[in-house]
Amino acid sequence: MDYVTLSNGDPMPMVGFGVFQITDAKQCEKAVLDALDAGYRHIDTAQAYGNEEAVGNAIAASGIDKEEVFVTTKVWVSNAGYENALRSIEESRKKLKKPYIDMVLIHQPFGDYYGTYRAMEELYRMGRVKAIGVSNFSPDRLVDLAINADIPPMVDQVETHVFNQQTEARKWMDKYGCRIESWGPFAEGKNNLFSNPVLTDIGGKYGKTAAQVALRFLLQKGIAVIPKSVHAERMRENIDVFDFRLSEGDMGEIEKLDTGTSLFVDHSAPETSEMFNRWEI
Repeated sequence: MDYVTLSNGDPMPMVGFGVFQITDAKQCEKAVLDALDAGYRHIDTAQAYGNEEAVGNAIAASGIDKEEVFVTTKVWVSNAGYENALRSIEESRKKLKKPYIDMVLIHQPFGDYYGTYRAMEELYRMGRVKAIGVSNFSPDRLVDLAINADIPPMVDQVETHVFNQQTEARKWMDKYGCRIESWGPFAEGKNNLFSNPVLTDIGGKYGKTAAQVALRFLLQKGIAVIPKSVHAERMRENIDVFDFRLSEGDMGEIEKLDTGTSLFVDHSAPETSEMFNRWEI
């Protein structure tokens, strides 16, 4: 496993296991146990996923020291604001069954996220949270928060894959010492990623799949990734990406796949703000 160093000096595993949309508790627990058995040591959940408790149960049942498993969760919009965030993060910590949460992110750039971030800074100083950051923040919102916060965000988890490589956004993340982390590294299979001829042809040279090439490309760019699967075989495949390195030519060919646009949601659209602000958990 490779690690990326956050601005506070702490390491974060570059490949994590995501549990988005795994809402059944037993299925989630099994998936996390399978992921830990496959070698994952970073589990990514969120308040809005409804499975923090299942993640905590799985880590406890695994027999692995809790301090060895890096856990990320995210504060949802309906829990935004200083007091709400303090309360909800403590609830998340109890569900995860950890003395502290390794990383807490603001899930969406809506609601009173400044109040949320102040709460996160306080918990960070107390040692109840080891790293803090944001998710889905565009460069303008990230820069505004970084300038006005006492502790600039350490991570921005954004949609990042071969078709949306976040090249411009990353320039601003780098300027403010914020690491980029990819959600949706497979673009959820959109644009036929798993059979893309560029990725499959490159994979053939290394005995790897298009999915493995897509992950390796991001990793070589210094981008942490959060792939998701409920199948143990696919989990093992997704973490088996450290025994090869793409050539400069390969990287260049994949860079040409970038469209610079989202395949999922436009966070700048007023309809998106309405949707997330009305989404209660």
